[in-house]
Amino acid sequence: MNFYLLLEQAILSDDIGIKAQLTAQCLAYCSQNEISSEEGFVPKVFDVPSYASKCTIVSPKDLRMRKDFDTVEGLASLVHSIAHIEYCAIDLALDGVYRYRDMPQEYNVDWLSVASDEIRHFGMLKDLLVDLGFEYGDFPVHSGLFDAGNKTLDNSLHRMAIVPRYFEASGLDVGPQIVKKLHNKRKLASVARLIEVLEIIYVEEIDHVLKGDKWFKFLCKVFDEDESVYFEILAQYDLLDKHRPHVNVQGRKEAGFSCEEIKRLGAKVCE
Repeated sequence: MNFYLLLEQAILSDDIGIKAQLTAQCLAYCSQNEISSEEGFVPKVFDVPSYASKCTIVSPKDLRMRKDFDTVEGLASLVHSIAHIEYCAIDLALDGVYRYRDMPQEYNVDWLSVASDEIRHFGMLKDLLVDLGFEYGDFPVHSGLFDAGNKTLDNSLHRMAIVPRYFEASGLDVGPQIVKKLHNKRKLASVARLIEVLEIIYVEEIDHVLKGDKWFKFLCKVFDEDESVYFEILAQYDLLDKHRPHVNVQGRKEAGFSCEEIKRLGAKVCE
């Protein structure tokens, strides 16, 4: 079995069914076998995201603010934006195994498991989107997560800091706020389904961020770095001073963040 070639095919494919099949195959194999990198096999640099064939990619500033959830289109736009995040997370989890080949087998199993979760999340959101009369690709998207992945191609420590420990952790802050905004509309079946999906995603994303936290700390030891390098990395990528109106103290604590870190990220109280 050419493990890394299958991963490459999964990353490149824009078909979620193919991604799911190849991810499951790689996870099953990796759970039972030590993976060795084939000599001479060099990871590719992906110039465009796999969703480029489906989605119109625009600058973040050109995306409409999603505040009108009372209309079907407004709700679908919200569902689409969350589905896009989950889709991006699939490719980033797969890429983390494909690209960083000197990591322990446990690391590979962790991130293939994360990819499997993200595929399931995307599927739930896609089904809801279809029921609302839309498809993935009907709304424009930005490539921020793909770009973050490409900026950290050559540094696994930075990848763990930026992707799970920054972007996914930010989702722990935002997710409950979205549920709160939707709460007074939950009598609508589609809104109730979305809230149910968001609550499932929230619980599982805590585990994903915790996995990122574990491997970030592992790599800090490998590279002889203090864990406070996290904030130096955020500063290097111009992420340190981003406004965070809500910092989810409990969620971040469950995901491995210390109170010192949480306060530095903007929380007034952490005990």
